[in-house]
Amino acid sequence: MVAQQWSGVRQRVAAVRAAPSSGAVFGSLGHDWVLDDPLTEDGLAELESQIGVRLPDDYRSFLICVGAGGAGPAYGLFPVRRVQGRWRWEGDGAELADLALLTQPFPDHGPDSEDLDALLAVRPEEEDFEESEDFDDAIEAWDERWEALMFAPERTAGAIVVSHLGCAQREWLIISGTHRGTIWSDFRADDTDLAPLLDQAGDPVTFAHWYIDWLQKAELAARRQPSHP
Repeated sequence: MVAQQWSGVRQRVAAVRAAPSSGAVFGSLGHDWVLDDPLTEDGLAELESQIGVRLPDDYRSFLICVGAGGAGPAYGLFPVRRVQGRWRWEGDGAELADLALLTQPFPDHGPDSEDLDALLAVRPEEEDFEESEDFDDAIEAWDERWEALMFAPERTAGAIVVSHLGCAQREWLIISGTHRGTIWSDFRADDTDLAPLLDQAGDPVTFAHWYIDWLQKAELAARRQPSHP
């Protein structure tokens, strides 16, 4: 049943690529509507054996039925590939995911809100400094504190990066813990914490919902006739 939701998806992606305005879809220059070959059952089994956890059902069936990565939301779905005998995800920021921590549950809560508010309250502002060099030193020291709080490896245990939106903004798929199977946005570069993507009803977005919703919107956008001066 899970695999059936991916029926025809490769063909739909190919059709979008051939549509008049496919190049105008956000992020399409990053993936050019190309999907990697699907994983084999043996490849998927080896991947899950190496990371020590079974991937969410809709994502694992995507890997087998559609592709190992490529055309997808934003600049594309990060591909998972076997390199020198080891499986890994590749993409801008994929290395942020600690593969040794994928069996650990993704945390139910982020950093203590009081610690977060206290740190944001003392973020240096350039107008408060007479010399730009002093501001640069102050913001560098503050960034180190921010990264220690927000980018600690355990903050994203049990999750992998699946896409990036540019400007150091990314999206994660949770594969362990109570949030397993859901997509989270990562705007920590803009001084906000990770947060779950929610649908119109306020429910967490699953991998399948995330991908199919993108495809449907891309199909509509790509079929618009390009305007001419």
